[in-house]
Amino acid sequence: MTERHTTRRHVLQSGVALAGAGAAANLALFAQAWAQDAPFKPEKGAKLQLLRWKRFVQSEEDSFMALVDAFSKATGVEVKVINESLDDVQPKASVAANTNQGPDMFWGLYSLPHLFPTKCVEVTDVANYLGKKYGGWVPTAETYGKSGGKWIAIPVAYNGNVINFRQSMIEKAGFKEVPKDTAGFLELMKGLKDKSVPGGFALGRASGDGNAWVHWALWAHGGNLVDKSDKVVINSPETVKALEYIKALSDTFVSGTASWNDAFNNKAFLESQVSLTNNGVSIYAAAKAGAAKGDAKMKEIMDDMNHALWPVGPVGKPTEFHIAYPLMVMKYSKVPNACKAFIAFMMDAKQFDKWLVDSVAYLTHPLNAYDENPVWKTDPKLSLVRDVAKRTLTAGGQGSVGEKAAAALADFIVLDMVASVCTGRSSIKEAISVAERQARRIYR
Repeated sequence: MTERHTTRRHVLQSGVALAGAGAAANLALFAQAWAQDAPFKPEKGAKLQLLRWKRFVQSEEDSFMALVDAFSKATGVEVKVINESLDDVQPKASVAANTNQGPDMFWGLYSLPHLFPTKCVEVTDVANYLGKKYGGWVPTAETYGKSGGKWIAIPVAYNGNVINFRQSMIEKAGFKEVPKDTAGFLELMKGLKDKSVPGGFALGRASGDGNAWVHWALWAHGGNLVDKSDKVVINSPETVKALEYIKALSDTFVSGTASWNDAFNNKAFLESQVSLTNNGVSIYAAAKAGAAKGDAKMKEIMDDMNHALWPVGPVGKPTEFHIAYPLMVMKYSKVPNACKAFIAFMMDAKQFDKWLVDSVAYLTHPLNAYDENPVWKTDPKLSLVRDVAKRTLTAGGQGSVGEKAAAALADFIVLDMVASVCTGRSSIKEAISVAERQARRIYR
């Protein structure tokens, strides 16, 4: 056995220390060994572009770019990363799909690939390779990843959309913890408005946070856009009850939520304008980062804040809606094998484990083996998001995840219905009628 082969086996089997000054060198060493044995071989002279959502946690982006750099050095594939806001990924991907030109890969939200499934490269081989290696996929990842029995995208990660709150302020409102039922949660929100800084959730077209909370509330009361056979059922007594509850909830909100996008609640919470909102754990990560730099205000927030899962409503079971981040390869790409190689490399434990750690639990995993990642044991305030990929409902609700569900989500049918009621633009009856009409056009 040659010394070179021994070194490669050592790297692949015993792992590498990816911390401290030697992290980049160790990652590069692993990448070189991985590239020699990888089942996906990039095209000669391949260059690729990847458009992704703009980071919310700096250490996540830093870790991701280190991963990209290691892949490029090991394979010779130049990778250009383009960053866009969450709300801009879907329209740019749609334009690329329609014109057959643009970035080779798009990394978006929820069921984005299902807007144009025939324009996505089949990646069943990548999914099977990773699933076999890492304990299988969680069921929702298969739902988001497959169309017609074939994988059209790889759900690389999930963002746990949870309740972020200030402990001292909910105690001032008379609560020791966030209630686990919707009735109690409404009382907490009323108490926060009366005795402390109020809470608030996005009512603007916030693709992540806005969609997450309005779907939770609708489903919690038994309302659904469509049923199991994709029949439109939004006009129901359950939807009426959900909107009555949501309107009462919104009456407790801080002013301005009608225009909030996915960045507004982060800013409001860190500036102590709200005591409770929904988000990933990126607010906590920002507070920790600030505290580490000596910012006394950020340390105060870090020490005082915590997270909770969404309360259970009258349906009697969790109805959480966490954000999936699928990564797709476009059929017009001239380097599909390079794209497949990148995805397989990205999700290999030698760098995916480190990336999860550097994401400080803002991102979680779709493969069962990563339940053991050390990040879930580093901080009790973060551990509750470990299983969000297993807990979440998917974009179709009771219905299927396909082009129609993706279109309904992209058109903000549920979020706009809720916002129109909460802002007083429409009555509950009028808002449901509009949503029903929009849904019927999509699901006809």
